[in-house]
Formats: sequence, C-alpha cells, structure tokens
Amino acid sequence: MSAFESFGTCETVSDDDRMECGICWHVYDPENGDEIWQIPPATPFARLPENWRCPNCDALKAKFMRLGDGL
Repeated sequence: MSAFESFGTCETVSDDDRMECGICWHVYDPENGDEIWQIPPATPFARLPENWRCPNCDALKAKFMRLGDGL
C-alpha cells in the first residue's frame, strides 16, 4: 500500500516509524522529536499529545501517513 492509499486511515504505527504530513511533507522522526512543540527525542508518533499539530503547516495528526520502509 502506498502512502497515498493509507492517507487518513487508521493503521498500526510502530515506535520507530517516521510519519510524513500529507499537506506540507514535513517528516516527524521519533529519533529527533519535535523542538517546536518541545517533544523530546525518542518520542513515538503514537505518544504525541492529542492536540499536537504539524510544526510546519499546523495540520492535524490525522493528516500524517507512515513512510514506507527504506525511506
């Protein structure tokens, strides 16, 4: 399944999955966390606060899709 096919669907996200915003293509990498939202490194996407939004375009978490293996 491509990223576009899974856009907006609920799927299991592992702790080390990188997630990409479907609006602006910002990548959330759990290894780095999110400096703007003061999210520490090693924070999985699933553990981000419910009100977390894309630090680049303010999109909701639901607008993010899992990047495929090898990306």
